[in-house]
Amino acid sequence: MRETPLEVSSKYVHGVTWPVSKGELLEAMERNGAPDDVLQTIRSADLARFVAPSDVHQALWVQA
Repeated sequence: MRETPLEVSSKYVHGVTWPVSKGELLEAMERNGAPDDVLQTIRSADLARFVAPSDVHQALWVQA
Protein backbone atom coordinates (compact mmCIF):
# COMPACT_ATOMS: atom_id res chain seq x y z
CA MET A 1 0.00 0.00 0.00
CA ARG A 2 1.79 3.13 -1.21
CA GLU A 3 -0.85 5.59 -0.05
CA THR A 4 -1.42 6.43 3.59
CA PRO A 5 -4.54 5.05 5.31
CA LEU A 6 -5.95 8.59 5.42
CA GLU A 7 -5.52 9.05 1.66
CA VAL A 8 -7.11 5.67 0.98
CA SER A 9 -10.01 6.21 3.36
CA SER A 10 -10.92 9.45 1.59
CA LYS A 11 -10.03 8.63 -2.03
CA TYR A 12 -11.67 5.25 -2.58
CA VAL A 13 -14.85 5.63 -0.51
CA HIS A 14 -16.25 8.47 -2.63
CA GLY A 15 -20.00 8.09 -3.06
CA VAL A 16 -20.50 5.67 -0.15
CA THR A 17 -23.61 6.18 1.98
CA TRP A 18 -22.82 5.41 5.62
CA PRO A 19 -23.30 3.03 7.35
CA VAL A 20 -22.33 0.44 4.76
CA SER A 21 -21.81 -3.32 4.75
CA LYS A 22 -18.38 -4.69 4.00
CA GLY A 23 -19.61 -6.05 0.66
CA GLU A 24 -21.10 -2.72 -0.43
CA LEU A 25 -17.95 -0.92 0.68
CA LEU A 26 -15.76 -3.27 -1.34
CA GLU A 27 -17.94 -2.75 -4.43
CA ALA A 28 -17.66 1.03 -4.09
CA MET A 29 -13.92 0.87 -3.52
CA GLU A 30 -13.49 -1.34 -6.60
CA ARG A 31 -15.53 1.14 -8.68
CA ASN A 32 -13.33 3.95 -7.40
CA GLY A 33 -10.15 2.14 -8.46
CA ALA A 34 -8.81 0.86 -5.15
CA PRO A 35 -5.77 -1.40 -5.61
CA ASP A 36 -5.94 -5.10 -4.74
CA ASP A 37 -3.86 -4.77 -1.56
CA VAL A 38 -6.28 -2.18 -0.17
CA LEU A 39 -9.29 -4.33 -1.06
CA GLN A 40 -7.69 -7.37 0.56
CA THR A 41 -7.05 -5.41 3.75
CA ILE A 42 -10.73 -4.42 3.93
CA ARG A 43 -11.79 -8.02 3.17
CA SER A 44 -9.76 -9.24 6.16
CA ALA A 45 -11.02 -6.54 8.54
CA ASP A 46 -13.04 -7.78 11.52
CA LEU A 47 -15.88 -5.33 10.85
CA ALA A 48 -18.97 -6.51 8.99
CA ARG A 49 -20.39 -2.96 8.86
CA PHE A 50 -18.54 0.32 8.49
CA VAL A 51 -20.26 3.29 10.13
CA ALA A 52 -18.01 6.10 8.87
CA PRO A 53 -14.84 6.71 6.84
CA SER A 54 -12.95 6.60 10.13
CA ASP A 55 -13.74 2.86 10.34
CA VAL A 56 -12.03 2.36 6.97
CA HIS A 57 -9.09 4.47 8.10
CA GLN A 58 -8.76 2.43 11.30
CA ALA A 59 -8.94 -0.91 9.45
CA LEU A 60 -6.22 0.22 7.07
CA TRP A 61 -4.08 1.70 9.84
CA VAL A 62 -4.11 -1.54 11.85
CA GLN A 63 -2.84 -3.42 8.78
CA ALA A 64 -0.29 -0.76 7.70
